[in-house]
Amino acid sequence: MFRRNYYYLVAGLPDIVLDQKKLAVSVADFRAEIEYQLHSDDYLLVRLLFLPFDNTNLLNLLLKNKKSFIDIGNFSQHKLEEEIMEPSKLPGYMKQFIIAFKNENPVFQNYSWENQLTWLYYDHVLMVKNTFLKEWFTFNLHAKNIFSAFNIRNYKLPKDNVYIGDNYVTEALKRSSLKDFGLSNDLPFVEKLLSIDENTNAMEKEKAFDILRWNFLNELNTFNYFTIEVIIAFIIKLFMVDRWLKLDPETGRKMLKQIITDLDKSYEFPKEFKVNEGRKQ
Repeated sequence: MFRRNYYYLVAGLPDIVLDQKKLAVSVADFRAEIEYQLHSDDYLLVRLLFLPFDNTNLLNLLLKNKKSFIDIGNFSQHKLEEEIMEPSKLPGYMKQFIIAFKNENPVFQNYSWENQLTWLYYDHVLMVKNTFLKEWFTFNLHAKNIFSAFNIRNYKLPKDNVYIGDNYVTEALKRSSLKDFGLSNDLPFVEKLLSIDENTNAMEKEKAFDILRWNFLNELNTFNYFTIEVIIAFIIKLFMVDRWLKLDPETGRKMLKQIITDLDKSYEFPKEFKVNEGRKQ
């Protein structure tokens, strides 16, 4: 497959580390800068990275959560509100979700609306033809599911309706009682996740998890130099650094509590499945 090189753009990327105290360029500014420098096909790949922000905005609007709108997604608040009324131009998985939500007909039975949307998102992005992105999304999905499995095991939570996707990893997480869920041979990074899980400090555990993800990006780009893959990895790293710049020790304590709360809620779909009540607020 033909690969475009962006010599000037990549050569100008600032150095970035997970622990840096300030971003040389914001996510929004960098996206605006590269939009017209990339080939349109490559920029479509970049848009996939920003869909999680659209997912959060869409979910908040549908559930009437009254949370602040995230401006760096692909779609404006006005556009999302229009699409909720009559879905037409959003990615197919979003249209499917909106219709399911409005009809009170879940796509995945007994899953929370958030987990349903996340599942649909991964089904969508895993169809990408770019090898780098496919490997990244696959790794991210498996790693997050395994990380959830460790928390479920540590805090003795039910494991139904939690894992995203239907594959050999999610099946192993549901059925295996082995320490590594029998996955170490197929997924070498499971041993690293096991080591990370031994840390009882929530903030340090999250940081170690992001370091693992950071290093995985570097490994994927071992033989990429001036291609779109280098730019994509830089954007993902910007996301991580930006997130950590907003965290503090108190946030770390809240983080652990939120992780457990989210896992606990994820199997209580019948209680959450009160769409009509939500619309009356």
